[in-house]
Amino acid sequence: MNMELEFPGDRLEAEVRSRRNISDMERWASIAAGAALAIYGLSRRRKSGWILAFLGGWLVQRGASAHCYTYDLLGVSTAQSGNDTRRALGGRAGTIVEESVTINRPAGELYRFWRNLENLPRFMTHLESVERITDTLSRWRARGPAGTHVEWNAEIINEIPNEVIGWKSIEGSDVVSAGSVNFEDTGLGQGTRVRVRLQYSPPGGKIGAALARLMGRDAATEIRADLHRFKHLVESGEIAASN
Repeated sequence: MNMELEFPGDRLEAEVRSRRNISDMERWASIAAGAALAIYGLSRRRKSGWILAFLGGWLVQRGASAHCYTYDLLGVSTAQSGNDTRRALGGRAGTIVEESVTINRPAGELYRFWRNLENLPRFMTHLESVERITDTLSRWRARGPAGTHVEWNAEIINEIPNEVIGWKSIEGSDVVSAGSVNFEDTGLGQGTRVRVRLQYSPPGGKIGAALARLMGRDAATEIRADLHRFKHLVESGEIAASN
């Protein structure tokens, strides 16, 4: 079952996200300005001070909720949504990579290993770390060209236990990407087909992607090598898929 870039999930979380109309930068600026204004207002101990404190509290609430009612009335939004990720990856802008490998292990074991995202740098050489933030949010750090580093936050947006994990990068990330990994039982005890599908916006666009292919550093080359390294490590017992 192919479920890339669908958005089922927690109804409350979806409602909160749909109401968001303030960017992360504006949120933190609103919280900082509101806190400063509230402290200043409370220090004055006069009627005007209470008004300033009230306005400061409103700014803090605005930033904390990532929602501005004035923006609602004006039809304005500075927040990036999932549609922006789709737009960045759609049409001729996004690059699509799909690679697969068959591993002689049950789908459930491979799924559980992959679902613990902090395991991924063990066989993905370009990754330095993956840090779990919540059950669905994570922070990624990878090696970039010329000794640079790139970081991004990713969100799991689809999940069927033992079958598929789907994700996308979120606002403020250095990397714009979305993708999925599928675990398909091949039947007759022949193992599991692990299929990775990635959509991303490469630095330099299509020209940058073409140059990366010439140098052997494109995403397809790296994912293919990562999957075969994963296969070797799991089948040889160097890493336990049940971890």
